[in-house]
Amino acid sequence: MMIWMDRIFGLKQHETTVKREMMAGVIGFFTIVYIVAVNSLILSEAGMPVEAAIVATIGASVFGCLLMGFWGNAPILLVPGMGINALFSYTMVQSMGLSWQEALAVVFVSGLIFAIVAFTRLAKILSAAVPHSLKEAISVGLGLFLMLIGLEKGGLVERGTSSILALGSLGEATVLATVITFVIAIILFIRNVPGNFLITIIAGTGVAFLFGLIDTSGMNRGAGMKLEEAFAVFNALSFSGLLTMGFWVAVFSLTMVLVFENIGLVHGQVGFIGHPEKFKRAFQATSISSMTSGVFGTSPTVATVESAAGMAAGGRTGLTAVTTGLLFLGAAFFIPAIKIIPDSAIAPILIIIGGLMVQNIKNLDMKDMSESFPALLIIALIPFTYSIADGIAVGFILYPILKIAIGKWREVTPVLYVISALFFVNFVFHAVG
Repeated sequence: MMIWMDRIFGLKQHETTVKREMMAGVIGFFTIVYIVAVNSLILSEAGMPVEAAIVATIGASVFGCLLMGFWGNAPILLVPGMGINALFSYTMVQSMGLSWQEALAVVFVSGLIFAIVAFTRLAKILSAAVPHSLKEAISVGLGLFLMLIGLEKGGLVERGTSSILALGSLGEATVLATVITFVIAIILFIRNVPGNFLITIIAGTGVAFLFGLIDTSGMNRGAGMKLEEAFAVFNALSFSGLLTMGFWVAVFSLTMVLVFENIGLVHGQVGFIGHPEKFKRAFQATSISSMTSGVFGTSPTVATVESAAGMAAGGRTGLTAVTTGLLFLGAAFFIPAIKIIPDSAIAPILIIIGGLMVQNIKNLDMKDMSESFPALLIIALIPFTYSIADGIAVGFILYPILKIAIGKWREVTPVLYVISALFFVNFVFHAVG
């Protein structure tokens, strides 16, 4: 067994052991397992049955981690991405009017384009075409969007009577449960307690139970779930909207986020473990996993930030990812319990993850307004319009306009001019109906 694993993962070459890699995988699992509950509940906002969304999340995570382990041989965990699941439910379905079945088809097509990029020279071309400021802005905007969703789901903000938003009623049980859970979550997080998000969900569910916010009847229904119910979203993607403009606008927006977010994540993670040569295969594994997410019935998988937990524990090869993937299979036995997790237990995690993404704003060059202002518009408009696609579009259109205005049009690549023109044409089509 040891010889077999060393031959596949190159343990000696990476100066690691089976024990260390598997322990890193266990730590990575407990750091990221919260995604099963959080992702499925966000997908349910698109109209998906929550039980089937749980199964889809688990299936895509298992496949993604195993693919990364055996093909990329990197300790990177591939699970449905935060922010992208919000794009799926709140923008593509609720704002753009796609059905969740059509949105799954968008995931598949976007993943296919992502795979073409990953397996060709297009990855380098696109990465070089889009300026650093706009890439960072997308991440920050997604972070603010997640924070807004978390505050809204926890009842901390609500629609105001004399303003767009207002502070929620601090006397309501849901709000109090969210506040208490958030305090627990942020303390666990800043103290770097292993599995802090998982502990937060358990503690938050307990707090909600004490406030009378838990409906345990869902556990009984989950226990008797039929096979067809569990796999209701598997291979349910619909291409009925393939010839519509809205479908391709969604594909374009999702592809942009997938490609540029993962380029940054994978580059950073293979650099963290000191093996930048792993980027090509790890990036390819990420693209294939993202494409198959549409078949599994979930929003796309990404190279999650939480992979750093396993890496910090000594994970250096794909055995770490394989271990985490196999552990995800065990999460299938806890579906009835996952169903009863309340919004007040999930909201604090969304707020904290969003806050982490917002910190990237420090990477923007605020001295150059032609760089910073398009980025700031992306950051502001993503949460304010409740549309990731529209926020990105405005920033990408404004960037070349400002560069041309100050005589720096040569700083804009031809590829970016094309991308900006496509976003502009989309707005024109919307304006004329």
